[in-house]
Amino acid sequence: MAILELHAAPGHLIRRLQQIAVALFMAETRAYDLTPPQYAVLLAIRENPGFDQTSLANYVALDRSTVADVVERLESKGLVRRKPGTRDRRTKRLELTAAGRKLVAAASPAVSAVQDMILTPLKPAERLVFMSLLRRLVHLNNEHSRAPLRLNGAEMRPRKMA
Repeated sequence: MAILELHAAPGHLIRRLQQIAVALFMAETRAYDLTPPQYAVLLAIRENPGFDQTSLANYVALDRSTVADVVERLESKGLVRRKPGTRDRRTKRLELTAAGRKLVAAASPAVSAVQDMILTPLKPAERLVFMSLLRRLVHLNNEHSRAPLRLNGAEMRPRKMA
């Protein structure tokens, strides 16, 4: 494969778009000292207080070791609290602290702005087509991921987004 062929390959283009998306996220959320995985974990815990780390990993489609590292960082920042499980005290339930809830609320408008910025170069009709195809590709290739999106052991279908 020649370099020009590589530059036109789907995997390369997806990786480049990921780099761009992360750069935009980091620039827009600089004041909140968050990474995209940290924000995803905070949102998931906010929506599912009491989640254990395995359920959390499945819910946000991150591998368990990455989730463990992210939770540890968020806990050291005072944003997440771990509590012993009710049935198995070795299992740790996750909750947002007041500071974690406040940070998610404050950062969410910036994160939403990033999502818009990613799609801004496309015309409105192109955005709908792009997002539809992107969701389809991710869903149909979910099983190939190192960390497939799953909930309760089953593949999960994310809610439709415009």
